[in-house]
Formats: sequence, C-alpha cells, structure tokens
Amino acid sequence: MSPDIKARAAAIECLFLDIDGVLTDGHLYIGPNFEETKNNYVRDGYGIRLWLKAGYQIAVISGRPSESMRTRLRTLGVQHIVLDREDKLPVYREIRDRLGLTDAQCAHVGDDLPDVALFEHVGLACAPADAHDTALEKAHFISRAVGGRGAVRDVIDLLLAAKAAP
Repeated sequence: MSPDIKARAAAIECLFLDIDGVLTDGHLYIGPNFEETKNNYVRDGYGIRLWLKAGYQIAVISGRPSESMRTRLRTLGVQHIVLDREDKLPVYREIRDRLGLTDAQCAHVGDDLPDVALFEHVGLACAPADAHDTALEKAHFISRAVGGRGAVRDVIDLLLAAKAAP
C-alpha cells in the first residue's frame, strides 16, 4: 500500500458503509408480495466483526429503507445504523460528532453519487471495484473486490494491516 493510503488508513477509528452496491451486490430481489431481499457476503460480515472486535466503530448510512439489513447489521454488532436518508452528509457529521471523531479518523465505503459528498470529507474514501465512475474518480482506495462480494472485507483488511504496521 502507498505511504499516503497507509497513513490515512492507520488514523481510522470509524468505518462508514453504504448498503446497496457495497454490502450487497446492488441487486434488489422483489418477491411476489413486493418484499425485498438482498444478497449478503459472509466474508464482509466477518470483516465487520473483526473490526468491531478490534475496538473500532462501524456506521451504516443508506438511502433506502431495509429492515432485513437493519437486523443483519445489528446481529453483526453494528450500533450506528441510519436508513432511508438520501442526504448522507448531515447524518455522517452527526455520528462523527457524537463519537468525538475528526474527519481524518473516518473512512467511508461507497459506490455512487450519494457517497461522493462523504468522500470529500472523510480521511479515507473507498469504493468497490464496480462502483460508478463518479465514485471511482473520488476514491483514495479502490478495492479489488466488487460490492457485495468482499469489498468491505478488503477495506477492513487494509485498515487493520495499516494499524498493525510499524
């Protein structure tokens, strides 16, 4: 990893995540009664647990409502979950301030235009390999993995490695 990415990653205390296209593959599966289901990748979930176990924070901000994802995230131990909020920046600032953190201590993994506002503030902006071009252009780090298939785990591995490095 580059010295810039390593320095940025080593400072992170809270990882902010989007859901659709980051924790999921971005597909919405609609059932016969219009119920939505989403695909989750077990390695991303395990990465979240590793990050939390190491004593750091996770916050999830999504523009869409999803009670199934809220339940999944709570099961993983995520305490900061805000759904159905298109404008993510005010929510980000509220959580950051509540945790007593600076922008440099926050990272965000996002995949599309609604995430770019956070990219412009956080210390480390990350995107899955299949993110929209707008997000890819603004990201400091681009995962080798796609959304919903290990991008979150890839970022968490990067953060933990940077913190362990001398």
